[in-house]
Amino acid sequence: MDNPLVVYDDENSELLEEAGELAAGVDAQLTIVSLMTAEEFREAREALDVVAQEEHTSYDDSVVIDAAKRQASDTAEDVFADTDVDWRVVGARIGDNESEADRILEVADENDVDHVFITGQKRSPTGKAVFGDRAQAIILNFDGPVTSLLG
Repeated sequence: MDNPLVVYDDENSELLEEAGELAAGVDAQLTIVSLMTAEEFREAREALDVVAQEEHTSYDDSVVIDAAKRQASDTAEDVFADTDVDWRVVGARIGDNESEADRILEVADENDVDHVFITGQKRSPTGKAVFGDRAQAIILNFDGPVTSLLG
């Protein structure tokens, strides 16, 4: 493992902590991806547009992604305070017609990742068939090891 990726989850830092400890143990650089759904992006963009109008200025889309990256960075700084791990945060927006798993796989490919850490949900086989399963899609389509923490 030289370049692992962990999918940031703002509700659970346990996976981030585990990925950081493993990355530190093998002296790997950990890439943390902060994802935004298309809806989250639109809502943040609309709020930013209101602020821009009041300030008589404009902001581009990168400001929205940067805010998501800042949140992940703040959490990582707290989680890794006692861990000697080399890490960086990348932001990614999930397109309207794109699955979260597809976007994670794209980010992994763009960053030459060799291991993926993700959270998953316990679902019945029927639930997976009907609703899909992000972890399952990544496990089946990523060309490398995947570590999943079930919630």
